[in-house]
Amino acid sequence: MHGGCLCQSKRGWVAIMKKRHPNYRHVKIHRTYSVEDIADLFVIHKNTVRNWLKNGLVTIDSSRPMLVKGDVLSAYLKAKRTKNKQKCLPGEMYCVRCRAPKSPALGMADYKPVTGTMGNLIAICPTCGSIMNRRASLAKLEQVRGKMDITMPQALQRIVDSNQPSVNSDLKRSSKP
Repeated sequence: MHGGCLCQSKRGWVAIMKKRHPNYRHVKIHRTYSVEDIADLFVIHKNTVRNWLKNGLVTIDSSRPMLVKGDVLSAYLKAKRTKNKQKCLPGEMYCVRCRAPKSPALGMADYKPVTGTMGNLIAICPTCGSIMNRRASLAKLEQVRGKMDITMPQALQRIVDSNQPSVNSDLKRSSKP
């Protein structure tokens, strides 16, 4: 199985798909957790939790079993998640390959609507040439624009709205006896 593992939990062996960032909202802040409890909560290996302890997750005291307060665990995971986030300024989009916010090549982006109010800005990275995406609502598009030239999609013309009949139409009235 690609990207997952077979893990043993209190309910037996379970096949799960791992997530890169454990969700800090699953932690009960008024509870204490052991290393095993944290590993079961996020379906991760106990050594991962022990690495967190080495990297700054604080325990209640130095005795065994090592216990961690829920609010401390939640704050640690929240800080760990937000540490590497980078905000894009107006006129910038995040390039996944370069791992940095960049202004699009030639300052141009296309807006592709997803719903009536939301859509994606699509542009090319000037450094590596890969496609960059940024989610934007129509209401906040001017705030996101910066110095970008954004191309909006044009509605396709329908045959009924056309003044001229369709060239490849073979719908002619025939008089059959």
